[in-house]
Amino acid sequence: MSFSFIRTSCTARKLHMRLGQVQLRRASGHEPQYNEPGGYLFGERPLPPGQKRVKEDWENIWIYGMGGSLLLGTIIAIYKPDTSIQSWATREAKKRLEERGENLTYPTTEKQ
Repeated sequence: MSFSFIRTSCTARKLHMRLGQVQLRRASGHEPQYNEPGGYLFGERPLPPGQKRVKEDWENIWIYGMGGSLLLGTIIAIYKPDTSIQSWATREAKKRLEERGENLTYPTTEKQ
């Protein structure tokens, strides 16, 4: 009975070691993960003189979509309402002072 337990634990230990080695083998690569620079931007070779680059279908959609969303976001950020607690409290305090008839401005003193 105790021998079967030892045999099972040894088998489990060997299996665990084998699984650990398999995982290490899967994580290691055989080639470098670095792309060597080729000297051209986005891998496109320069066109011969006189030829024009043809855009792909998605390029205009991306440019106008990103530009439009940035413009819309800027406009929304500029014209959004002021919802800070400090500006509300300032307006409320000025309104209450005016209702009571108190003046918040201080008179200036002139030097003689």
